[in-house]
Amino acid sequence: MNLEQQTYETLRHWVTVGRFLPGERLKLRDVAAELGVGLMPVRAALQRLAAEGALAYSPNRGVAVPRLSRAEFDDVLQARLMLEGEATERGALRLSAADLATLRAEGERMAEALRRLDAKTYLAVNEDFHVRLYRAAGSPLLMSLIETVWLRIGPLSNQLFEDAAAPAVLNDAHDDLLAALAARDSAAARRAIERDLFVAGQFLRRRCGES
Repeated sequence: MNLEQQTYETLRHWVTVGRFLPGERLKLRDVAAELGVGLMPVRAALQRLAAEGALAYSPNRGVAVPRLSRAEFDDVLQARLMLEGEATERGALRLSAADLATLRAEGERMAEALRRLDAKTYLAVNEDFHVRLYRAAGSPLLMSLIETVWLRIGPLSNQLFEDAAAPAVLNDAHDDLLAALAARDSAAARRAIERDLFVAGQFLRRRCGES
């Protein structure tokens, strides 16, 4: 992988996991310094991410993280329900015993992180949990579509814990999901992941603009 592609992959991941916040302006020199690379690969990576809709470019502000309206958020959430529900239903029948054990362990780590109100750990383990489940579906195309949609929602993710009510309910659907996966009940697993996305989505939706 060349430096330009590596820079793009790193910045794409940072957007996906909420390293940057909605409305934040990305200064070329600051990003390059943080990555320890030159300006050219960063400029190329930001242009690619803007073309994908993950970032927004304007002549006055340069490159910035877009703010989603509630209508835009609702559209993204519907796409997530469709894509991630499908990946879960497929993956539920293909997970190995080792995968199931890892998912159970990650569920416990998320529960502990919620008890400690440790947002950073929760979000990191939550990403690993969902990626492991969706990749079990065996569809690189479906996974690619999911990751593209995550680019739009990632910057909101770190605001999930700004609502004091969120930690009490965020892991509820995971418990139901793990039970469904253990039973190889793909339909129940899909319902559980859709509930998980919907519940978290209601907290994030409040952070979006009205228009």
